[in-house]
Amino acid sequence: MNSEKTTSKVRSRLVAAVASLAVAGAIGAGAVGVGSLPVLADPVELQKPVQAPSFADVVEAVSPAVVSVRVSGKTPPQSEMAGSPFFDMPGFENLPDDHPLRRFFDQFGHRGEGRSGPPRPPRERPMAQGSGFFISEDGYLVTNNHVIQGGDDYVVVLDDGTELSADLVGTDPRTDLAVLKVDADRDFTYVDFADDDNVRVGDWVVAVGNPFGLGGTVTAGIVSARSRVINAGPYDDFLQIDAAVNRGNSGGPTFDLSGKVVGVNTAIFSPSGGNVGIAFAIPANLAKSVVTDLIDDGTIERGWLGVQIRELTPEMADAVGLEKSQGVFIENANEGEPAAESGMRAGDVVIAIDGENVASPRELARNIGNRDPGESVQVTVWRNGQPENIDVKLGEMPDEQQTAVAPGAPAPATPTDFGFSVTPAEDGGGLVITDVDPGSAAAETGLMPGDIIRSVNSQPVESLDDLRAAVDAASEAGRGAVLVQIEREGANSFAALPIG
Repeated sequence: MNSEKTTSKVRSRLVAAVASLAVAGAIGAGAVGVGSLPVLADPVELQKPVQAPSFADVVEAVSPAVVSVRVSGKTPPQSEMAGSPFFDMPGFENLPDDHPLRRFFDQFGHRGEGRSGPPRPPRERPMAQGSGFFISEDGYLVTNNHVIQGGDDYVVVLDDGTELSADLVGTDPRTDLAVLKVDADRDFTYVDFADDDNVRVGDWVVAVGNPFGLGGTVTAGIVSARSRVINAGPYDDFLQIDAAVNRGNSGGPTFDLSGKVVGVNTAIFSPSGGNVGIAFAIPANLAKSVVTDLIDDGTIERGWLGVQIRELTPEMADAVGLEKSQGVFIENANEGEPAAESGMRAGDVVIAIDGENVASPRELARNIGNRDPGESVQVTVWRNGQPENIDVKLGEMPDEQQTAVAPGAPAPATPTDFGFSVTPAEDGGGLVITDVDPGSAAAETGLMPGDIIRSVNSQPVESLDDLRAAVDAASEAGRGAVLVQIEREGANSFAALPIG
């Protein structure tokens, strides 16, 4: 009997001990109190690198391909220039030849009309300095257009200090790229472009260049963002990097860790004028395409639709029956240009090119501009509440664009329910706005006296009845606004006018 009691006590103690160990193990493993949910997954945790990355191998390999670019040009005669205010003061032209200030006046002062001595002939003067890099063994190199713009003489300084003259091959101001050529009896170390489609935000990059004219300087950072728009031109699609880039780095390369060029350094964001860790580089794929064309024939030929475009706002999308404000609104299809000849017209919304969605004017400009003149494309437009495909044979982008002259506006006028008065246009093709009520929906939309309403929701209007019929149709379709095509000073524009 005593033996059984002893055995029972031992068993009870063992059970209690096991239970205590289980609770302690749960607490040690991070378990929570009774009634709480258990932890079902581990948090994200990455193994730390054994050591920080070194860029020395990349720098050693690519540095001989990176150059400093010095640009000089002809200085106009001193009589045509704004001289130093100090040396423009009367009397300095009469200084004796042995006067201590004579040399400074001769160097910086005017010698033009009304001053003693003949005007000075033009002389070479430094204009700009930047960076560049070789892309071929025979001496072709890339830099920025703004580095060489206006120059007459180009000198590249190699990594070893050698100075060589270069000739200008071609420039493309729209992408701010230029190509120079060095003719020398030697083979140059050169680099290749990467495929920037594979570049990810967070990738390490190395920038090499000539900041402030100091010569070869290396900085490192990461890709901070892609597809940045900084309003530098119609083809903005910059890589943003946080490697230190300063004045003089323009035209220099940004490398990935395999030594390939992922971008051409072009601009910085800097309220102070110095590096703040926000720099922008032209992506490698765009740079490679432009540079190849410049080397082939010295110019860039781009596709051309011949339309005036604007961003599609949510109000405009609602007015034309689109669920999303993604697309490009056609304000005008220029007469005689490829788009108009193919059947595109004002009021269309371009939503795709060759089946590829187009969400913004810049996307459309890049898509068409990257194509060759004479190439045929299928443009999908949204018209009358449904998509329509139009085949267009692209033209060549002209250097300058011209606009038409607007017809005059007649009177008298008839008031409307929208806060403006109209009268039929003299050419019979619209309604002329003669007055706009302050504070009305029309005024808030931007309509002005003299504007000519040519259509409403892509339907031509010639009378007030046409206007009201178009508004009634939109209202019955459940739309909150109508899209009004306006002609102002010969140019077309559109406004989304709220119903009611």
